[in-house]
Amino acid sequence: MDVNAAVAAAAAIAGVLTGVIAMLAFRWSERDLKRPTRTSLHTDPVLPPGVDTVLSVLRSSAVVLDEGDAVVKASSAAYALGLVRGGRLSVEPMLQMARDTRRDGEIRQVELDLPRRGTGRGEALAVSARVAPLGSRLVLLLVEDLTEARRIEAVRRDFVANVSHELKTPVGALSLLSEAVMDAADDPEAVERFAGRMQIEATRLTNLVQELIDLSRVQNDDPLEDAEPVRVEELVAEAMDRCRHAAGTKQITMASGGTADLRIWGNRGQLAAALGNLVENAVNYSPARTRVGIAARRITAPGGDHIEIAVTDQGIGISDKDKERVFERFYRVDPARSRATGGTGLGLAIVKHVAASHGGEVTVWSSEGQGSTFTLRLPEAGASRDRAQQQPGPDDEAGPAVPTHSRTTPESAAYETLSAPEVHP
Repeated sequence: MDVNAAVAAAAAIAGVLTGVIAMLAFRWSERDLKRPTRTSLHTDPVLPPGVDTVLSVLRSSAVVLDEGDAVVKASSAAYALGLVRGGRLSVEPMLQMARDTRRDGEIRQVELDLPRRGTGRGEALAVSARVAPLGSRLVLLLVEDLTEARRIEAVRRDFVANVSHELKTPVGALSLLSEAVMDAADDPEAVERFAGRMQIEATRLTNLVQELIDLSRVQNDDPLEDAEPVRVEELVAEAMDRCRHAAGTKQITMASGGTADLRIWGNRGQLAAALGNLVENAVNYSPARTRVGIAARRITAPGGDHIEIAVTDQGIGISDKDKERVFERFYRVDPARSRATGGTGLGLAIVKHVAASHGGEVTVWSSEGQGSTFTLRLPEAGASRDRAQQQPGPDDEAGPAVPTHSRTTPESAAYETLSAPEVHP
């Protein structure tokens, strides 16, 4: 073979190799374009113009499928819901909807309950899926998370049912008692007895309506109105005055301590209602000739000092299963006792919302047969205090010293008031 032939053969081989490499590079880049990436909304050149912009502003989880059911576009929310895995749509009913829509071009919508991944509790994720054709080859899937909306709707239904039941009881009693008064028009003693019962039911109805109004005001998460420094001593005195008659009837002694020079920042009316509900519950659920203690203290917290107000009784106590639900609306630990005392089941729910709206919390400690302690923890008004007491001392090398009052629990602090000088109602 001469030199010219060898050169020509080498050039031909090089041309073939160049063509093969170019073809492989083209196919590799084409495959990369079709491979979905886990970004907020990655762009694919096969999408019609403007679709990417529209999908990026939708609140729904968005997934675009090609003719082979491969994901060519997916929002981060779709990954978060577990709709897309390994570049494929992982929910079989939605995938079948997409295939049907690709076949006949019809828009489809369905609501599904999907298992939550990673919770271990089998909780369902309620979603609404809508599938529509996108151009001639693609299918668009939009998914809305309905879980929270369903939960709110269930709460609303329960609330309406409970309110209807609670209103029906005193209204029905008033109707029957009014008929009894009419029938006993010639019997003054019977009229007086029935009229007394009517007053009790009217009071129960008034209290229920008022607490519904109070609950609606504190659970809407609006900013606090008329917030001001409120003296804890005045709140405690007002709560004790509110329950003085009921406590005197049962010979229950009320005692308070540690309330001097403490102030809370908030709405005075809401704070008085919350603490009054706690003290009233303590009196209502306490046996005769026992004591109710109200103790307050300042505690140091990373975000600023807080005030704790603990209300302790020597009543029937609360079981573990009931402690998880005592702050629910209309939930009663002892329904019979609540009916006897005119309780509505809204008092602790109001306390919970008041605490939350003031940037605090309410907790409960209880033991059956030994009583209960409810503790309100709220931010102190004017959190600037001298921190010198918190400097490390010779016996406290691990960190800042904790004030002595912070070493006691709310329960022990409140119980100490039970041995304080008596305050007779």
